[in-house]
Amino acid sequence: MYIRLGSTTRPAGPEIIAEIKRSVTNQSYDQQAIPDLSKNALDLEKAKKAFKTVGKEMSEKKLQSLGILVPSNHGLVPSIGGLILFGKKKQRENYIPDARVKGARFHGKDKTNILDQYEIEGTILDALDEVPKFIARNTRLAARIQKLRRKDIPEYPEIGLREIIVNALVHADYSILGSTIQIAIFNDRLEVQNPGMLPFGFTMEDLKAGVSRIRNRVLAKVFHELKLMEEWGSGYKRVIEACHRYDYPEPEWVEQGTSIRVIFYSQKKTQSIQKTKPLKKELTDRQKAILALFKKSKSLPFRNIYNDLPTKISERMLRYELSQLKKMGLLISKGKGPSTVWEKGGRLIKSTLKKEETV
Repeated sequence: MYIRLGSTTRPAGPEIIAEIKRSVTNQSYDQQAIPDLSKNALDLEKAKKAFKTVGKEMSEKKLQSLGILVPSNHGLVPSIGGLILFGKKKQRENYIPDARVKGARFHGKDKTNILDQYEIEGTILDALDEVPKFIARNTRLAARIQKLRRKDIPEYPEIGLREIIVNALVHADYSILGSTIQIAIFNDRLEVQNPGMLPFGFTMEDLKAGVSRIRNRVLAKVFHELKLMEEWGSGYKRVIEACHRYDYPEPEWVEQGTSIRVIFYSQKKTQSIQKTKPLKKELTDRQKAILALFKKSKSLPFRNIYNDLPTKISERMLRYELSQLKKMGLLISKGKGPSTVWEKGGRLIKSTLKKEETV
């Protein structure tokens, strides 16, 4: 069986057939009830705090109106969307194990060597806070001096990235087993991929034109209620405008099989930072943490650095960061293999940081 999507004809796999059936019944996947559970499967205190942040009260009636709780033969039970948003850990792992976000930092331009990886704990609402932290510690800031004032420039557009992350969380097809939302960072680009092709009958041209098609109605309603998502259908325009405003390359949207990937390309200015520019802001948070260890000791063996870092990372990632700091002239290595000792480099860390603060 084949179907026509936009300008392409594709085999109708089980995911497409299931979505067609849902469109006929006019019910999204996340609106479906989970009759095996009770409302105790939801972290209602967490939901209450979320609504309180936007000055709104949470009540059982409110949860029903948003589709977080739905009626069944057993009374009110969580919907799939309700569990994705506010479900307790055990219930989420049992019923929607793939409704989560994974992040990875790769060395180079492909996925051969993983330097850092992280799986976001908690619900997709928690991911809104955790994903930017993961990106920040694995990307750089450049410095631009304008009218004697310093302006820090992230490697990727923060506004555009946030918009795409929100879009991925709200529009992912959580019915596809074995697929998760993924953040992949390479030397030259950052990719946000979510499971699910464009909604049935929706094309890339529709997306760019601002046409709205909601895949997950419960998630969309709650994100809108919590002021995490603006007007529906305006996301593409805001991403492009943010990139133009801050001189970033436009991202690329790619539909691959049963997933959508948005690719952000590294801003050229961050790839050729002049050595005369202040140094501190060129470093990732992880690199700053490594350098901070040398305030107490002039030299440290690899194992001490690895054990004393406040945030644990893989040994491979640490070796990569040390090599980057060595290239910057901040650290030097003596010896080889397990006996390698790291010391402050010729470019003094302390004095450099002091100079940077006066800019």
